[in-house]
Amino acid sequence: MSSHPDVIVVGAGLIGCAVAHALSRQGAEVLVLDASAPGSGASQASAGMLCPHIEGAHDPVLQGLGADSLARYDAFIHRVCSDAGMDVPYVRNGTLQLADTDDRAEVLRRLAAVLHGQGVPCQFVEGVAAVRDLEPLATPQRAGLLIEPHGAVRIRDLIEALRQATLHNGARFLHSEAVEHVSRLEGGLVVETHANTFHASHVVVTSGAWAMNLRVDGHPVIPTHPVRGQLLRLQMRSGSLRRVLWGPDIYLVPWADEVLVGATVEHVGFDSRATVAGVMQLCTAAQALVPELAEASFTEVRVGLRPGSPDGLPLIGPSRRLPGLVYATGHFRNGALLAPLTADLVAAIVRDASADVPSALAASRFDL
Repeated sequence: MSSHPDVIVVGAGLIGCAVAHALSRQGAEVLVLDASAPGSGASQASAGMLCPHIEGAHDPVLQGLGADSLARYDAFIHRVCSDAGMDVPYVRNGTLQLADTDDRAEVLRRLAAVLHGQGVPCQFVEGVAAVRDLEPLATPQRAGLLIEPHGAVRIRDLIEALRQATLHNGARFLHSEAVEHVSRLEGGLVVETHANTFHASHVVVTSGAWAMNLRVDGHPVIPTHPVRGQLLRLQMRSGSLRRVLWGPDIYLVPWADEVLVGATVEHVGFDSRATVAGVMQLCTAAQALVPELAEASFTEVRVGLRPGSPDGLPLIGPSRRLPGLVYATGHFRNGALLAPLTADLVAAIVRDASADVPSALAASRFDL
């Protein structure tokens, strides 16, 4: 690795690691800079859900982008695992969304009809017995919707695999490098941290909520903001859930040795504390949905500051003010889902600055 890499990636969360891997695979010399260790920010509090038809049910644009990214996931995981020489826990066994009232059941019925019309495999069931057949541990429910293409990925393993794969492709990771300023120098860009100065032809901003604190010459403030999310790790005494389970204001993601329970949505600035109120909210909702969780062991609460954006969609694309600068931030709750799509888009932009980016995602919509 030369002292002037081709690309500097600012931020080593899931998005930054996915982007770095994609760029290193196409032969670029990549340097990843972060103030902390890879995956130690919002990513470590991600449940890893891959659920575009739930997360995007309120927004057809987000739903379409999520479905596009989900369609890339099998190949994405295969590439990462092959390059890293390690496995990543990853399932595509569906999600089960539950309804405990007639009104909520009707919402699921309508969603099922829409999904059928789009060709998305799903199954709407009514009645306690029918729902119990799909998930015996859930409390009695009026209805359920099984969306078959959905799944989950274990984020901590995915980030480590991405890091190893990227290192194998010749990239470097430097932590304890808090990036403060990006500016233009003839022939490239300059990245200044609290302690060092680096040069590269391209810089990709993947620093999540902290992007708003990055100074970029000639640019307005990057319009990301932190949204706190608290996530619980529990261990059940016996039995396990069959798949990702969704209830009112709660989701449960089972793995062999634990259940992830999430997540709060709190607009509290850069306050990354775990709180009694947040933990109680999640515990109460989880126990109401799956009574056996009352006897589960409490392993950990994790807190992440997810990067929100003004319109709820990521900022992905080249800067129109500073040639060579590319944005990939503002993913809010959908970093895990949108990682393959984001990595592919950024890799295409670095190859060709005129590469197409969905207009709904373009960073230029915020005059960047």
